[in-house]
Amino acid sequence: MTQPHDAPHQTDHDVDHKQGAKNMQMGLIGLGKMGGNMRDRLKAAGHDIVGYDRNPDISDATDLRDLVSKLDAPRAVWVMVPAGDPTRDTIKSLAELLDEGDIIVDGGNSKFTDDQANADMLKEHGVEFVDCGVSGGIWGKDNGYGLMCGGAEKNVERLMPIFDALRPEGPREEGFVHAGEVGAGHYAKMVHNGIEYGMMHAYAEGFELLEAKDIVKDVEGCFRAWSRGTVVRSWLLDLMVKALEETPHLEGISEYSTDSGEGRWTLEEAINLAVPMPVLASALFARFTSRQENSPQMQAIAALRGQFGGHEVMQFGDEPYRKAAKEGQAEVSPAAEKKDTSGEATPGAKKSDN
Repeated sequence: MTQPHDAPHQTDHDVDHKQGAKNMQMGLIGLGKMGGNMRDRLKAAGHDIVGYDRNPDISDATDLRDLVSKLDAPRAVWVMVPAGDPTRDTIKSLAELLDEGDIIVDGGNSKFTDDQANADMLKEHGVEFVDCGVSGGIWGKDNGYGLMCGGAEKNVERLMPIFDALRPEGPREEGFVHAGEVGAGHYAKMVHNGIEYGMMHAYAEGFELLEAKDIVKDVEGCFRAWSRGTVVRSWLLDLMVKALEETPHLEGISEYSTDSGEGRWTLEEAINLAVPMPVLASALFARFTSRQENSPQMQAIAALRGQFGGHEVMQFGDEPYRKAAKEGQAEVSPAAEKKDTSGEATPGAKKSDN
């Protein structure tokens, strides 16, 4: 897939800058979907990358000690493993193996509050630390990765050949930022993902409305027509077009949507700093709703309507989803599938123990 339509054009200056960059040796821990692609991109740029993964078929080292032994001092090691305990444990293990003057980059989706703790622990061993938020997904190998770094200027500058190889072609400032102190890189990536939640949900709402209207015959074409010239164009829009190419009406795709945690962290920060973020909150809570067999909140509302107004309280299997609605109002979105009333649990409903 190509870069977004409005990506900056590469210039001779950009090419010369990258080609003139110093080649580096670096260890890379975690060779999954992103880590493996990052290794390939870095190697293609001429860097000497020693990778370690628990899968021996793709690993260049047998364990962390072996990885460190294959690197020349002063060493640089990039950690690209799942956030939380896997990252914290990996960094702690490296602290015992590395020497003074070596440097660790946490490129995973760690919570920014982990970064200063890691930096303080590594400082006791004389090891430097940089946090780096990485965006680009599975397309980064070809298109480059958006990078957001936090840490001391000297450490970020030391790693710049690696950052230049990973970022997209074009002006450095349009694919890379030294966001600030330790933690600032992951903080910026967290906010980036919060924005992403809202953008995705806006496209999703538009999709359903287009699907629901009988006069609209080409929903995919509508999204495709927005991909050039319009104010809603983006790489996410390009990916929506691709999804609709593969599955025109998203038939068979489950509504169940997970979250990686960054949306929650962003909302927590919004609350702590009194920053109103209703778009993110709505998008995040919609994901929570997608995982429920049946909404306890809406069950409570139905029960309350029965109590104060005498309105009928529906039981599972008796819902009149396609009954005549009030004039001009649909009871259920025409684009939505009926809930399963075949005797199995309704999407969202817990099976009764009775």
